[in-house]
This record gives sequence, C-alpha cells and structure tokens, in this order.
Amino acid sequence: MVSRFEHPAGGYRKIFETCEELSEPLPATVTGRIPTFLKGSLLRLGPGLFEVGDEPFYHLFDGQALMHKFDFKNGQVTYYRKFVRTDAYVRAITEKRVVITEFGTFAYPDPCKNIFSRFFSYFKGVEITDNCLVNVYPIGEDFYAVTETNYITKVNPDTLETLKKVDMCNYVNINGVTAHPHIERDGTVYNIGNCMGKGATLAYNIVRIPPTQKDKSDPIEKSKVVVQFPSHERFKPSYVHSFGMSENHFVFVETPVKINLLKFLSAWSIRGSNYMDCFESNESQGTLFHIAKKDPGEYIDLKFKGAPIGMFHHINTYEDQGFLVVDLCAWKGFEFVYNYLWLANLRANWEEVKKAAMIAPQPEVRRYVIPLDVHKEEQGKNLVCLPYTTATAVMHADGMIWLEPEVLFSGPRQAFEFPQINYERYGGKNYTYAYGLGLNHFIPDRICKLNVKTKETWVWQEPDSYPSEPLFVQTPDGVDEDDGVLLTIVVAPGSQRPGYLLILNAKDLSEIARAEVECSIPVTFHGMYKP
Repeated sequence: MVSRFEHPAGGYRKIFETCEELSEPLPATVTGRIPTFLKGSLLRLGPGLFEVGDEPFYHLFDGQALMHKFDFKNGQVTYYRKFVRTDAYVRAITEKRVVITEFGTFAYPDPCKNIFSRFFSYFKGVEITDNCLVNVYPIGEDFYAVTETNYITKVNPDTLETLKKVDMCNYVNINGVTAHPHIERDGTVYNIGNCMGKGATLAYNIVRIPPTQKDKSDPIEKSKVVVQFPSHERFKPSYVHSFGMSENHFVFVETPVKINLLKFLSAWSIRGSNYMDCFESNESQGTLFHIAKKDPGEYIDLKFKGAPIGMFHHINTYEDQGFLVVDLCAWKGFEFVYNYLWLANLRANWEEVKKAAMIAPQPEVRRYVIPLDVHKEEQGKNLVCLPYTTATAVMHADGMIWLEPEVLFSGPRQAFEFPQINYERYGGKNYTYAYGLGLNHFIPDRICKLNVKTKETWVWQEPDSYPSEPLFVQTPDGVDEDDGVLLTIVVAPGSQRPGYLLILNAKDLSEIARAEVECSIPVTFHGMYKP
C-alpha cells in the first residue's frame, strides 16, 4: 500500500490553488461506462479560496468553503461548484480581506479604522468562524455543510445555494460539534463535542438528533444530550475530530493534543492569536479510551489507557464476544499533526515536503480491543481472548487497563487516511474491508483498500495524479461486503482535462469509468453520495 511514485514536478501544488465557482454545470467527457445504479449526486466540501485580496490564508483548513457536485443522469455526468455563502466568506469578499479568524489565519482589525477603534476591537471577544469546509451530511430531510465549530450551514444539495446558518449552542450544551457524525438507518444522527460539565469543568457530550419528524418540524430543535464523558484536564479539552459507535456503545478517544481554553478565551483577543496557537500537547497523559452505553446513555467508569497518539478518523467500531473492537487511523506520539499542514509546507518543493514529513508523527492503522466485562482479580493478565487479533488489554494494580494495539498497516510516512467502509451495511458491525486515501509524505497520491482481517491490500495509482477520499456506494442487491464502487475526485495537472471523477470497482480497485472536466479542482476533504 506504499506509494510507487515520487513527485519532483510538484504538481500537487495545484490542489492548493484558488479557483472560481461555476455559473452553470459543466458536461463531463466520460470514458468507460457509468454504472446504471448511479443516479444521484456526489457532494464534496473543501477550501476553494486561498487568499482574499492581498491577504493569504495560511493553513490547509483556512480556505473558504467550496461545495462540489457531480451529477449522474442516464450514463452522463455534469460537474458544478459554488462557494458556501457563510458569514466568513461574504464578509471577506465584501471587505476584500480576512475578516473572521480561521484555523491558522488571524483576522486583523479593519485598517481603515482609527487607532482607538482598532485597539478596542481586540477586546470584543472571540468571533467563531462558520467556514464550513469539512463535510456535508443530512439531518432529517435537510443537508448541512459543516466544520468543527458550533455553526452548521443548511444548503440546497441540488442548486448548492446557501439557505441558513444554524447555531447548535441554541439547542444543546455544546461548544462545537465534529464534522463526523454517525447516522443510523432511520436517519438518527449522533455527534460529539466538548462542553461545560459539572462543577465548572469541561466535558464531552454525545448529542442525538432524531430522524425526520411526522409533523415536519426541524429535528435539530429536538436535539438532546444522551451521555457525557469526563475530561482529563479541567480547562484543556482534547481535540476531537471523530468518535466510535457500535450497535450498543460509544467510544471516545481522548488524545494528548489539547486546546488551552484559557489561552483561547484571553490571549487570542489581546495578542491576536488563531486557533492553532491554542493547541498544546500533554506529554505525560498518554491516550485515554472512554466508553459508554448507547441506549440508555450511561458512562462506564473504567480506565483504559494506551501510548500517546494523535487521531482524527475512526474506521469502524463493533462488538464481539464481550469486547469492543476499535479500528482507527493513528499518528504515533503526542505532537499535533496539523503542525505540518501549513500551506507553505504543502506547497514546498518535493524534497522539502519529504524532509518535513521525516520529523512528523508517523501514521499507522491500528486495532484496539476494549474488554466490557472487567474484574479486579484479573490483574496482570491479558483480558483479550479474541482469536483473530494480537491486541491486548492488561489490568494494572491501580485498576487502569493498558491497551496495546494490533497494527493493521504501517508504512514510513505512508498514511492510510480519510477511511471509508460499507457504512450502510457494516457500520458498527464486524467487517472486513476499509478504503482510504493514501498520503505520501502528506501528499494524496493513491486510493487504497485494506482487508482488516488478513491485512491484504490493493492500490489504485497513476503518475502525477492526486485523488480525494474514496466514497463507497453499494451495488443494488449486492451480496458481498465489497460489492460496489468507489467514487473519488482526481486532479491530474498535466492533462488536457485536469479534473475528473473516477469510479473504481471496490473489489479490486480496477477502473470502471472516469468523467473528465476542463477545469482543475482544488482539494476536497469529505462528502457523501446522495442517491
């Protein structure tokens, strides 16, 4: 699953360039045959505006949200894109400067103001961004573009028009929610975010949003907290990007990457910091694994701990014979991987990109196994008795259970990231296959498939081609877990038609079809297939 190519020409820089939105859909040139069951839309989110006037955005997660759509109809494909009209975007375009502070870019006061109004603008408090560049998902019958703050943005998935900004703080006790909810078959949405818990200490809430209501009311209005996880540090919550959910349990991995809340609330408004300035690492904490029952929500007060890792994406979580099996994409150590995702680093020449990746945390696909039935008298022995894994869980004298993972894939500076599975049928269940985006020294250059049982791998890769997260779409009436296709957007800078939608057979990653357009497409993070 390791990359076969080097990138000395630096074609990857193209995916970090500003582009214009489209006034109307572009017809794509199709090679191969589009599967007849593809009749909906591929929706994707990512940054599309990397500078405003003379002011650049500095971090990968700063560019303004651009929504992409590939439509399938009668074997033909069209491509369309439009900027999401967030407050951050509209005000930036109107004032021709960065107005709201982003992840790694501070918004300086309006230079047209006099010195006194500029000074006092520092003391107005933190204005949280609504730049929803990370993902899009359904809530009830509506669709929302999201980031990781308290704001989500309702969009029209057909026209890509921006409809409404929603503040989740108006409905539940939450400071922000992740861009990676779990969605059940009936449309129930679960998500997680940090909050103010009991005794003025921070905690993490799991929020449940019900499915479409019979009275057609907004499901968000009926959001509620179902369970709360404690925070290891009172004023320093861990950065949370996703969480695990099986049929009956939630899993929250509390990493040593912390948000210094006091710095966030005070130093920002005085010194002019950004989000990245508020992160730090607790080098002694390790990684804590919290579990809770799902229905009814109940925190299980057992202490599970492992060596320090950074973690953004869970792959899948399932229950088996009294154990929770937790598969995830890990980055070894306590350093924050986002420190290596500054645009200046990603746009550097190939040798510099590789040099930076050499000192960054190293990626692994890991399997942790958490025992649900724990007894004090079992100190010193491995509690895991599943025959198919080498992962261990050993109770120490203080009652803490130390977790050692099984490594499912490891390649130096070769990450299996942005993981996807056959979620509709195997989310929260024992499964076999995971699909991912291969990062070569942080540069996306291949699509990967991993058999989590045998560790067999498959790869799709072409020279000077930069794909995105692969989304799995099940073949109707498919029998096998991998009966389906993968959809990914690929940028090939040297081609006549430099952007295309690629359709791969999920069985062996062989190409089924591609739909090419005569425009380049910037990087996208996450998205969904809407039938």
